[in-house]
Amino acid sequence: MIYKLQRKFVLISLASVFTVVILVFGVIFALNLSMMNRNMDRLADNVSQGGGKFPLPFDKEEFPGEKPPKNEPTFEFITPETPFSTRYFTVYFDENNDVKDIFTDSIYSITDDQAVEYAKSVLNDANKKGWASNYRYKIFSTEAGCGVVFIDGSMNISTFIQSNAIAAVVLLVCAGLVLILIFLLSKKAVKPIAESYEKQKQFVTDAGHELKTPLTLILTNTDIAENELGKNEWLDDIRAEGNRMSELVNQLVALSKMDESRNNLQIKCVEIGELVSDTIAEFEPLAISRNKTIKSDINKKATCNADEALIYRLVGILMDNAIKYCDNDGEIFVSLQKGRKTVLIVENTYSAVNETEFNKLFDRFYRADKARKFTGGYGVGLSMAKSIVENHKGDISAYKKDNSHIVFKVVL
Repeated sequence: MIYKLQRKFVLISLASVFTVVILVFGVIFALNLSMMNRNMDRLADNVSQGGGKFPLPFDKEEFPGEKPPKNEPTFEFITPETPFSTRYFTVYFDENNDVKDIFTDSIYSITDDQAVEYAKSVLNDANKKGWASNYRYKIFSTEAGCGVVFIDGSMNISTFIQSNAIAAVVLLVCAGLVLILIFLLSKKAVKPIAESYEKQKQFVTDAGHELKTPLTLILTNTDIAENELGKNEWLDDIRAEGNRMSELVNQLVALSKMDESRNNLQIKCVEIGELVSDTIAEFEPLAISRNKTIKSDINKKATCNADEALIYRLVGILMDNAIKYCDNDGEIFVSLQKGRKTVLIVENTYSAVNETEFNKLFDRFYRADKARKFTGGYGVGLSMAKSIVENHKGDISAYKKDNSHIVFKVVL
């Protein structure tokens, strides 16, 4: 159980870490994409404001007579050097969308024909801006019609991909380091729970042994007193309550040992079909005495690899539970089928099925009757059944078939 708790702790931590990593990477990706698009749009805006050509900060005749001062670090994207480092081309159209002029002097890799082809492919775009291959474009109005400016974004896209790749690698490395630390510290994290659980099991075992002796003496002395005094209702009550306490103690001790029995299972080929049939036969007199009917559909040739004693106890628990909680004059149906897996189904009529808390049925000491009226059970049986099935690496579940039937399904 402690190993299972540790594994759950690690898996939950793993899911949490990777969820955070994905969210952080998503935010970084979105911010980088937004920043790249915004910067490219600023360049396109500058070119379109210049009528399709980048406005120079000064004419050639106005070059400074001496070396300009060194640029200081700044957050400004547009600098005096930007027009000389930006690669772009522009295609002009008249009112009939016929090509009027082409400007490709500021780009090397695009011919006039390619420029026209790019421009025509985006001319009818309602958004007036976007991406065409590696070029960020913007459609702007001119006196004669319109123009389309394309800004080369190859370097920006390359930088965008590289920065996101670096961010992904850094985040994954950090996540890996965190997970390694979680894995190394997980044992320490669950250690207090493990110690508390071990103390609880030890307490139940010790208390069980300590209670058995006085209970045995009480029952023995009750028999002696009955021989001396004869039968009377007070001695019968003492014996009945003593037997109840003795049964509860035995169940608690068995339950405390159940979690550690996985490594001690006596696995062999069990004729589970015969075992289930024999168990049903044992419970039939009890069902008849309580005006309840048992019907079955058992594959008597079914076998499985399991601990025979524990499987016998499992079937007994489910049958006992069905008889206790089946409605008066109700019906119990037991099915055992063998395919790739062995499937055992125990179904019974139960008028309170709509009020059943299915998520709590297998909790220790849970009782379906809110008034805690004694029906012969202590809320331990189904918890033991779950432990038996889990020790066999199987699955047990309970569900509502309809408004009057409850079903317990075991898959081994």
